[in-house]
Amino acid sequence: MAAACARAGREAASVTLLAVSKTYPPEALREAVDAGQLLFGENKIQEAKAKIPLCPGRARWQFIGHLQSNKVRDAVELFEMVQGVDSLAIAREISKRAVQAAKTVPILLEVNVAGEGSKFGYQPAALLAELKELNALEKIEIHGLMAIPPFTPVPERARPYFQKLRELKAQAEGVLGAPLPHLSMGMSGDFEVAIEEGATLVRIGTALFGERTSTFRRPAD
Repeated sequence: MAAACARAGREAASVTLLAVSKTYPPEALREAVDAGQLLFGENKIQEAKAKIPLCPGRARWQFIGHLQSNKVRDAVELFEMVQGVDSLAIAREISKRAVQAAKTVPILLEVNVAGEGSKFGYQPAALLAELKELNALEKIEIHGLMAIPPFTPVPERARPYFQKLRELKAQAEGVLGAPLPHLSMGMSGDFEVAIEEGATLVRIGTALFGERTSTFRRPAD
């Protein structure tokens, strides 16, 4: 990460590592916390509900998966940020639950940068069209954009998608008349390219914890 920042002429502190902890057991996360990693990302509400109480209290959590409306209340309770908000309907539900909880929820808006039918996320034009309405919702703060580009074994091939997200963020800032601090993009295979293109959050799992071999399940009481 530091080397990628240096190539891009950026301060190393301008990029935050979000450790993608889905499927990994609490033991692995405790080891990461002991090494100084405090920010973790989960993509399944039920797994997070079981896992978070078993992890060190100083760990911080962001939701990075597709959020269903019936899971929003739990997401608002468990996470300090919700990445991957991909519709006005979900944003409204987050706002409703945040008002009930008297809690302000930072969100990132997910963009389907390649227009893939198999992935969630806003089309760029739709995001820009709904941005002011999203921004007007109570107890929600739009902190930026996130995206998952098409998988490629060649990291350089992801660069156009990262560039597209960066350019869309600039357009969104123009609509809102305010800066958006975060671009969440880049994973284990392509995070260096993402950093070169402006990522402020990189989501890394396997490069930290190794290949996923099983799904975490809470031990029976």
